[in-house]
Amino acid sequence: MKIRQEADTDQLAIYQIHLNAFGQKEEAELVDALRLSEGYFPELSLVAEEDGILLGHILFTRSWIIDAKEEKSATLTLAPVGVHPEHQGKGIGKQLILAGLVKAKESGEHSVHVLGHPSYYPQFGFETASSHGIQCPFPAPEEAFMVMELNPGGLDGISGKVQYAAPFNSMESRS
Repeated sequence: MKIRQEADTDQLAIYQIHLNAFGQKEEAELVDALRLSEGYFPELSLVAEEDGILLGHILFTRSWIIDAKEEKSATLTLAPVGVHPEHQGKGIGKQLILAGLVKAKESGEHSVHVLGHPSYYPQFGFETASSHGIQCPFPAPEEAFMVMELNPGGLDGISGKVQYAAPFNSMESRS
């Protein structure tokens, strides 16, 4: 299996991965919308491929941490990560996350946050965002909203509420 940057020809397969992984179209449509947003970085949209078949996909997009003075600090959102159900439980999601974190760090990013399972993401170095003074912009379990420094000191002096790329707002309004 290899992990590589998404190609234009992968878009339909990526849609199908998220549709099947989540059992609903919202995450698949979110990926399509994020591709058209200002927060999209093609180099941070990765696929896991084996024998020409896409097995999984991960996306990191630009977001901001807005402090009390309305000052913005750049961060990344990890979402979504999806693996086709036939290939789940084989470590593909973990490999995608690790590869994505390396690419994000190499591209000079300082931090990344995720809203996810609190027993899964700490293995990568994620910590509860509230322990860094970072808040989720919508109601979510505190332990599920996590952040990670990509470089030591990447969150020094940074606190506030996360502002996601615009397509996330339309997804939140549907829930």
